[in-house]
Amino acid sequence: MVRVTYGAPRHRKKARFFKRARGFRGGRSKLWRTVRESVVRAWAYAYRDRRQKKRQFRRLWIVRINAATRMRGLSYSRFIDGLKKTNVELNRKQLSELAIHDPGAFDQLVELAKSTVS
Repeated sequence: MVRVTYGAPRHRKKARFFKRARGFRGGRSKLWRTVRESVVRAWAYAYRDRRQKKRQFRRLWIVRINAATRMRGLSYSRFIDGLKKTNVELNRKQLSELAIHDPGAFDQLVELAKSTVS
């Protein structure tokens, strides 16, 4: 018996891939082999980057906190150590937001950390 390669299930599978490849440039959205390669690679990048996104945001928050604490005469590591010793349980995202939007409250945290570190 001859294998059918153009049946309805095959067409549906291709249609799903072509739909996912919309917006890709050139042959990446028009040619079956390159569409399949591009979509599978896009899935791999998306999977990887969902994890990297968390790391990148944490790095951004740390950079912001470090800049804000250095402006107030303290290093990032000493600031975090001081907060840990005083049992202040704010995460880095919250600390970063405080440094940007509420400098007064951040100043108080820095003073609190300074008093325990020195």
